[in-house]
Amino acid sequence: MDNLALAAIAAAVPVLFVGGWMTRRWIDKAKIGSAEDIAQRIRDDAEKESATLKKSIELEAKDKWLSEKQKLDADTEERRADILKLEGLLADRETKLDRKVDIISTKEQAIGERERDLGQQERGLEQETERLRLLIDEQNVRLERIAGMTAEEAKTALLANVEEQARHEGSRMAKQIKERAQEGAQKEAREIIGMAIQRYASEHTAETTVSVVQLPNEEMKGRVIGREGRNIRAFEIATGIDVIVDDTPEAVILSGFDRVRREVARIALQRLVEDGRIHPLRIEEAVEKAREELEEDMKRAGEEASFEVGILDLHPEIIKMLGRLRFRTSYGQNVLQHSKEVAILAGLMAQQMGIDVKLACRSGLLHDVGKAIDRESDGTHTELGVELAQRYGEPPQVINAIASHHEDHEATSFYAVLADAADAISSSRPGARRETVDGYVKRLERLEELAQSFNGVDKTYAVQAGREVRVIVDCRTVGDPDAELLATDIAEKIEADMEYPGQIKVVVIRESRAVGIAK
Repeated sequence: MDNLALAAIAAAVPVLFVGGWMTRRWIDKAKIGSAEDIAQRIRDDAEKESATLKKSIELEAKDKWLSEKQKLDADTEERRADILKLEGLLADRETKLDRKVDIISTKEQAIGERERDLGQQERGLEQETERLRLLIDEQNVRLERIAGMTAEEAKTALLANVEEQARHEGSRMAKQIKERAQEGAQKEAREIIGMAIQRYASEHTAETTVSVVQLPNEEMKGRVIGREGRNIRAFEIATGIDVIVDDTPEAVILSGFDRVRREVARIALQRLVEDGRIHPLRIEEAVEKAREELEEDMKRAGEEASFEVGILDLHPEIIKMLGRLRFRTSYGQNVLQHSKEVAILAGLMAQQMGIDVKLACRSGLLHDVGKAIDRESDGTHTELGVELAQRYGEPPQVINAIASHHEDHEATSFYAVLADAADAISSSRPGARRETVDGYVKRLERLEELAQSFNGVDKTYAVQAGREVRVIVDCRTVGDPDAELLATDIAEKIEADMEYPGQIKVVVIRESRAVGIAK
């Protein structure tokens, strides 16, 4: 039974295998057929889409071509219109040019005719000139025969007369022009200077050559002198100042022309008197400390002066030099105070004239800066001031103001002129400076001598404290036109040969007098 079942199974296995294989093959064939159908459909769809896309692209290309063609046609029409317009303009220009050519041709013909007429007139003038020359020669011969003079002699006499008349006429005209110019200039200058002086006023005190140190008692005089005078000798050697101990009660006098040294001596002696210990070593220490303190005071004075006039960018060395001017005098006038006044006056005048006020103040403040070292160095204070200004980078206008304020150099800017004018105002105002009687008298005598040295001058008088010189001339020698020239010549001579503060007025007086005596 088991064997039969096994045999049946063995027979059934091949049958099943063959059947399965046949079934799989039939399925595969069916799948292949379906795939081919799908592929065919895909190809058909692709061909339809490509045909549709081709038609769409062709339509778009045709539309684009039509659009570009329309634009091109429009541009062509526009350019054609521009060309037609240009052709019209060119035609108009050609017409105008033709008209101008016709006009020019007509003018050339007229000019040619005018030239021919001028040529004829010129020939006629030459003939007329020749005829007149012959007549003049004939007339000259007759005049020479009548006057008994040759033509050259008559020409010389005539030229001499004309020259004399021209000189007098020129003097008269020069006087009128000068008077008109001076009237306008003086009026404006008086307004500017008057406004500046009115807006600024300054006190001036005369500086002396001595300083007085008060002592607490008479016994202190002996301590200042020291044993056998050793203290006073040490003090004089250390300071360079003379110490005068006289009968003045409770006071010692310090005498010396150098105010810096005298101030050092005053400070040192006051410190010694307050301390009470006076001996040579202590004197040297006190003098050295006084010098240091005075240097600080001078620096502070320079800073205050520059701040007062509104100049805040000065070099520290320049500020120190300004501070030294506090102890420098000129004819009794404090130079630092004078410099500040000149700066303020120059600035006020610059403000009235509408120019740089700061630069004018700077020029006025530094115009005498060379006086800080003129007693220690060779050269005038103007030369030393120019050297200092150049060394510390001052502007060219300031350097020129320093160099020209005593007319050593020519003033090349308004600022130099303003500094010079402000300097004259500050130094010439009453009470600003003092002068010895002998020097004053000699200056007046010199002024009269200079004016008397000119031809035609009869008498001279210096008046107004030397601010004016009156010149009496001989009316038979000096005429009215010559009087104006004489006043100018005398003024130039005074400027060249004399030194004086401010200005000097020259007045020439010409008059004739008839004197009768009844007996």
